Amino acid sequence: MRKLHLSILLSASLLILSGCGGLTPSPNEQKKVDATLPVVTLTQSGVITDMTSVAFEWKSVADPRVKSIGVYRTSASDTNQSELTYYDTLNSRFRTHYVDSDVKPDTRYSYAFRVFTKESQGKLSKVYKVNTKPVLQSVAWIHSITGLPRSAKIIWRPHTNKRVEKYIIERKTLEDEEWETIDTLDGRLNAEYIDGDLADNHVYMYRVRVKTYDGIVSTPSQIVKVVTKPLPQSVTHIEVSKNLPKKIQIAWVPTQQKDFSRYYLYRSDSVDGNYELIAKLHNPTFTDTVDEDGARYFYRVSVVDKDGLESEHEKLSVMGMTLAKPTPPAVFDAKYTGTSIVLQWSKVDPRSKSYQIKREAKKGWFDTQTKWFKNVQGTQFVDKQVELGTTYTYTVYSVDAHGIVSNPSMNAIVVTPESQETIAPQESQTQPQQVQKSTPAQEQQSVAPAEELELNNL
Repeated sequence: MRKLHLSILLSASLLILSGCGGLTPSPNEQKKVDATLPVVTLTQSGVITDMTSVAFEWKSVADPRVKSIGVYRTSASDTNQSELTYYDTLNSRFRTHYVDSDVKPDTRYSYAFRVFTKESQGKLSKVYKVNTKPVLQSVAWIHSITGLPRSAKIIWRPHTNKRVEKYIIERKTLEDEEWETIDTLDGRLNAEYIDGDLADNHVYMYRVRVKTYDGIVSTPSQIVKVVTKPLPQSVTHIEVSKNLPKKIQIAWVPTQQKDFSRYYLYRSDSVDGNYELIAKLHNPTFTDTVDEDGARYFYRVSVVDKDGLESEHEKLSVMGMTLAKPTPPAVFDAKYTGTSIVLQWSKVDPRSKSYQIKREAKKGWFDTQTKWFKNVQGTQFVDKQVELGTTYTYTVYSVDAHGIVSNPSMNAIVVTPESQETIAPQESQTQPQQVQKSTPAQEQQSVAPAEELELNNL
């Protein structure tokens, strides 16, 4: 019970009873020693040491002549009385406790006491040798969980000292010179910490300190190392088609990633443009439907693992194309024969399987009629539905086996005479004009947004 009483007084004295060297005037060392004055004597359990404080308890001084009690201290290893120097004064004989809070952990000190009257001083007490407690040790066991995606986990055994209030988490990388305090955890029984937002495939080191309710911070724990999970391996080879009508096929070498989840397929109009995610896939193939002939797109593919980590994909872009339009034919003759107009051309593109002819007939200034002739075979066309006094403009298009229509040929213009009497014996002159190339309006792409896509080939 006496130790408990002294321990309670130790905590209270830290706040209201502790003295500090230099706050009160030093006693007159020239005062004569009065052997009749009482000598300060500690109780049986009169010394309690801690890391940063030492507490003393002595028997009550009853002599009414005593006005104050002097404290002497040395931290030297040799504790001879001559080496003790004045340290503090207690200005009341009723004081029976003293706490020195200006001490270092794991350090040896010596103390002595004496009483003072107005005219004299008592004998110096017995010299009491004390050794402050060593610095509080951190947790005895700590372990790290490595290989987590952009995270690190450390666990430890809760500290056995019930004075522990919180844990201080410190982190350092191989590039850092100093440890950084990244977080604190309240509660002695807390024994886990997860660090997030870390770099991929990066080394981090952690250690833990504990802090007591009275502000004492322990030594650091053992250092543990964590290596975060690396990104999945990138796709190394992608093949794309360049000769399919209205579509582009993309295929790549399947990944060997053990925790593979899916592929992400990106597309852009230019090699350095903004790539849009157009598909999330389980199989290493995809057909991109494009309602445009000769369209060019650039593609990238990434691998995503089950933790959501995505491989690098910016370094490999490949270009795919839809099948281009066939080359238009070369019209070399158009003439009026008296009853019909004969149009002839050359087959320029071996892909051409048939032809389409657009005829514009114009009478006067404003009356223009357009007519199409489709699935024309061969390289000659005879137009028997002609009228006199009319200007005819012919444009020929190649059509391949997939139904892809070429750009227009050069225009061929034939003007029929006003009447049969004006028909000259020679044939009408063909009047070819410069090609007026028309580009069909681009249709909106048929690829749906990635989040609405159904995974193909599941």
